[in-house]
Amino acid sequence: MPARYLIVASRFNDFVTKALLSGAQETFAESGVRDVEVLWVPGCFELPTVAAQAARSKRFAAVVCLGAVIRGETPHFDYVAGECARGIMRAGLDTGTPVIFGVLTTDTTEQALSRCGIKGGNNGSHAAHAALAMAKTMSRLEELTKS
Repeated sequence: MPARYLIVASRFNDFVTKALLSGAQETFAESGVRDVEVLWVPGCFELPTVAAQAARSKRFAAVVCLGAVIRGETPHFDYVAGECARGIMRAGLDTGTPVIFGVLTTDTTEQALSRCGIKGGNNGSHAAHAALAMAKTMSRLEELTKS
């Protein structure tokens, strides 16, 4: 299993995403992971495409998707958040590589800020921890299924 990880981050709402990214990078560094690549995409809707391609390559132990979809006055939130979540889940299921959903879906900017480390805990860090745990689990599963 490669000890390499990829973070795919959304530029939209980057005042939140940059904080999530910082939390994820810090967690990887504290865990001794030195090989972490970062790719930026325009928005959360684009996260699954890049995540699926990366996961398909089998060059990463896990792919972490980071972003923030904040509810506005139109139904745009529902389309972006739902399809982003479905696409990220599908990328992991279709490839067998862990693809982690580190996308905040909040009603307000204040809620997003309280989840990205600016005013509270950092969900980017939680996503990195999930990636590490899933990579370990998948490695163990590979051992168990070889016999």
